Amino acid sequence: MKEKKISREEVRYIAHLARLELNEEEEEKFSRQLGEILAYVDKLKEVDTHSVAPTSHVFTLKNIFREDKRKDSLLVEEALRNAPEQRRTQFQVPRVIE
Repeated sequence: MKEKKISREEVRYIAHLARLELNEEEEEKFSRQLGEILAYVDKLKEVDTHSVAPTSHVFTLKNIFREDKRKDSLLVEEALRNAPEQRRTQFQVPRVIE
């Protein structure tokens, strides 16, 4: 498998886009690894897939929906029974926005 070369400048650019700081050793390592990945992708392109139907899943998927049934909701007292703090008929939570 012929390895494609990804330059360290390209690795620096990708790292910049990803907001990563890499040292020289990491740049060299990622340059080599990305090159190996691209070479493998090129190898996969050689596989004849003309007789293979496009799929998004290995198995056929089917949605299984339950029938909507109306049910009585919880009483307020029952819903608030395990609330650590409550105020009137509501859950009391710490203030997040000041």
